[in-house]
Amino acid sequence: MPKFAANLTMLFNEVPFLDRFAAAAEAGFDAVEFLFPYPYQIAELSERLQQNKLKLVLHNLPAGNWEAGERGIASLPDRVGEFQEGVGRAIEYAKALKVPQLNCLVGIPKNVDVDKARSTIVDNLRFAAGELKKEGIRLLVEPCNSYDIPGFALNRSSEGLDVIQAVGSDNLFLQYDIYHMQRMEGELAATIKKHFAQIAHIQLADNPGRNEPGTGEINYPFLFDLLDSLGYQGYVGCEYKPRTTTAEGLGWLENVAGVKRAHAAA
Repeated sequence: MPKFAANLTMLFNEVPFLDRFAAAAEAGFDAVEFLFPYPYQIAELSERLQQNKLKLVLHNLPAGNWEAGERGIASLPDRVGEFQEGVGRAIEYAKALKVPQLNCLVGIPKNVDVDKARSTIVDNLRFAAGELKKEGIRLLVEPCNSYDIPGFALNRSSEGLDVIQAVGSDNLFLQYDIYHMQRMEGELAATIKKHFAQIAHIQLADNPGRNEPGTGEINYPFLFDLLDSLGYQGYVGCEYKPRTTTAEGLGWLENVAGVKRAHAAA
């Protein structure tokens, strides 16, 4: 059975962010992920991880003004300098917090020529993959569905894989979000099997609703068995919106994933 990491951006959001580390540990998780560490001091994040015996398995590169609707800047030709500075900042956090991989959200290229946006993505990812490789950190790129994020530059797994090929780095991999790809293309099992060697991290939520597994149409027991058969060694990030509260919804780990829980979760 795969290992699961609590996404603290989405889960336990009934408590302040820094208290979510303790909530995740109490629920039985041994790993967490979240969107951005940058609003917090490295020391306070490190303390929360150590106190709760948690691993941080993923966070994102800086993604512009999130509150204003930006979802990354890697596709924006007039923000290349900002992107490169953000790579340096992300490396600083990742090294201190022992994060093995960073994800890049490429953004919504408004009023940018399609070819220019793509070439900017390729150039920026090539730069980031090289800088991260020097530090032993993997770079991921994530396609996102166009219903939740209209205008996002990469929507399908094939588009992410095409960009990876164009970059030509052995340090760039696909972040495969099951929810996003179910909305865009389906064929989840076939895609995971075909491109398994290029997938470095997996995230989940059910569809419709982006709630916990077992609330929608996706056959998660089948997919978890598939990941086991393929020998997936990474964590699966639980990036879903709890249908009620996080604690009340964690029964999916036993009911759907078959993971016995010591407290509220596995």
